Amino acid sequence: MKTPLIADDAIVLGLLVVVLACITYTSSLQSRFWKRFYGIVPSLLLCYFIPSLLNTFGLISGQASGLYKVASRYLLPASLVLLTISMDFPAIAKLGPKVLLVFLAGTIGVVLGGPVALAVVLSIDDHLLTITGAEEVWRGMATIAGSWIGGGANQAAMKEVFGASDKLFSNMIAVDVLVANLWTGVLLYGAARSQKIDAWLQADTSAIQQVQKRIEAYQARVQRKPTLPETMLVLATGFGSAAIAHLLAGVMVPALQTHEDWLKAIYLDSIISSFFWVVLIATTIGLGLSFWQPARQLEGVGASQMGSIFVYFLVAAIGMQMDIAAIVAYPVLFLGGVVWMLFHAGFTLLVAWLIKAPFFFVAVGSQANIGGAASAPIVASAFHPALASVGVLLAVIGYGLGTYGGWICGVIMQIIFEAMR
Repeated sequence: MKTPLIADDAIVLGLLVVVLACITYTSSLQSRFWKRFYGIVPSLLLCYFIPSLLNTFGLISGQASGLYKVASRYLLPASLVLLTISMDFPAIAKLGPKVLLVFLAGTIGVVLGGPVALAVVLSIDDHLLTITGAEEVWRGMATIAGSWIGGGANQAAMKEVFGASDKLFSNMIAVDVLVANLWTGVLLYGAARSQKIDAWLQADTSAIQQVQKRIEAYQARVQRKPTLPETMLVLATGFGSAAIAHLLAGVMVPALQTHEDWLKAIYLDSIISSFFWVVLIATTIGLGLSFWQPARQLEGVGASQMGSIFVYFLVAAIGMQMDIAAIVAYPVLFLGGVVWMLFHAGFTLLVAWLIKAPFFFVAVGSQANIGGAASAPIVASAFHPALASVGVLLAVIGYGLGTYGGWICGVIMQIIFEAMR
């Protein structure tokens, strides 16, 4: 890992906040140039892409920085609570089964796309039939399947199940992170053009529009200028709930670890993750508070705005993890990752077109698979901040399916690998 030009996190934090402030300020300007510019390039995509350029050119380093851990462990759970406080849960429930069907289509797209990508890669470069000595490339690709259906814990589980070496695993992590982050950028770009995509899909967006209108009407009705005590109450609600989530996760994870062997036997050891439980508990707290009127009133003093600030910083922290130059290091493996992602995207869009599901379902269902709980709410909030919890709920399902789907994908890739040897 190269030493970045700026290694001090205090300076990196200031730089990121300045970048975010410039983007949000210019996106609010009504001048002809800026309106046209942000009509082409969504502001949230810039919040993601600029930090990735700073990382690629060595000005900062996502690997060396601790900011992503802070954003994902502290700001993410707080933002989930603040963004779901004003959520109209009955309206969300009316989104219906299509969102789940599209999510499952994304899962199937990953499972089937892996073998297709493997066949393409091996047909281009048959030297990959063996890589790093006697290591078989399909073992490493199986770890990506675990990651793209569930998350990091599922990826680690697939490494152990299929016996990928540390060297191959590190190569696959590079492909995983780069392709997944590029796909996140594509989804954020598509979110700003969802109306055109929905027209192509011939989708019924009435349920989503109803949710947005009801939430926006509620926000307009209760909004007022916040006092300092009210702002502190908003922060206390977000971070206090995050603290409770961490506290409960700290109790549950050790208890689950005592049954680790049994959970491994049924491929559910991926739930022995503190992050999994923090996200799940924080989302549950936010959903619970949305039924309590005094908590819902916090929306009027900026709860969702504060949550959106946290999300923007999380987007920048995720962008710091992407190194575009990594394409050069693993061109064939990267090509395989792109083929895999295109198959996943195509299959998900096909199912959405067949059932006339809106692009919101495609974007959130896909990102819940590929990115998990850290980025699914970001993509969802790009459509509307109050929809962030939909992404989290789907990502939680993905955690449960990740090991099973990754295992099935790995077995199919092993069969193809042996057939092409």
